[in-house]
Amino acid sequence: MNFPSTRLRRLRRNYNLLDLVSETRLTVSDLVYPIFVTFGAGKKVPIEPMPGIFQLSVDQLAEEANEIKSLGIPAVLLFGIPEKKDSAGSRGIDSKGVIQQAIRQIKAEVPDLIVITDVCLCDYTDHGHCGVIDGDTVDNDRTLNLLAEMSVSHVEAGADIVAPSAMMDGQVGAIRRALDSSGHSMAAIMSYSAKYASGFYGPFRIAAESAPQFGDRSSYQMDIANRREAMIEIQQDINEGADITMVKPALAFLDVLREARDRFDTPIAAYNVSGEYSMVKAASQNEWIDGQRITLEILTSIKRGGADIIITYHAKEIASLLS
Repeated sequence: MNFPSTRLRRLRRNYNLLDLVSETRLTVSDLVYPIFVTFGAGKKVPIEPMPGIFQLSVDQLAEEANEIKSLGIPAVLLFGIPEKKDSAGSRGIDSKGVIQQAIRQIKAEVPDLIVITDVCLCDYTDHGHCGVIDGDTVDNDRTLNLLAEMSVSHVEAGADIVAPSAMMDGQVGAIRRALDSSGHSMAAIMSYSAKYASGFYGPFRIAAESAPQFGDRSSYQMDIANRREAMIEIQQDINEGADITMVKPALAFLDVLREARDRFDTPIAAYNVSGEYSMVKAASQNEWIDGQRITLEILTSIKRGGADIIITYHAKEIASLLS
């Protein structure tokens, strides 16, 4: 295998050859599109740091769901913004809550669109933390019951997959037991297993109106420096009954994603988060980069890194290129 008998450029002569021998195939069926659902009616509110992304009221979801389906995107991930918040995040469990209404609306309009719901209290609590507060800390075990109740309410509204993101120890097991005991043994769990305490979430917290009112989330989200710990988190979630695990964020943690893929056989999702999206959009709008090309490169790197599922705000804009 020495030059000139081996010439690696032979298979780079044109795009047809490049495509023929491509090692990684990014397809529209890999993608999940996140949606922010807000209270009220007639709302399509632009999210300033995330160009092209909106807060949508429930009555706007029929059109949105049909567009997503027409693009070939198989699934959505829903985040809710209630009209009122309290210390226990009770609106997240309400059967008439914004997410429960959203699930029913989407399923009535596009029944075969996969609906995944975020299961966490941060969107619904007045303090912005992901669980019940005891003093100045989050009470892990008291939070578990609320996450389980929320998951059951989502599935009863029609959700296909619940996605616990609170990073409470034991959350997957608590949710699995609650779903099974309520007759929903076929409802799947996609756990945010390796969710890091990252600065890349800034735009999301504006979009979901979920910034913590004091402190930060480092006592329950993972230290960005740790990789071995992520493997423990993923294994624990699998042991507790997770059907799909997740690495979040994606781009800055491709090494974690790769190791997880090498070690575990369950499907793995990666979340191409808001800060990653906003950086591309800002640089593209300033004509510093080719936004479309960079987006494809980023999403391909996430797929190459080992993701079976990519949650990304770029899904709609990139879907036509992948079809």
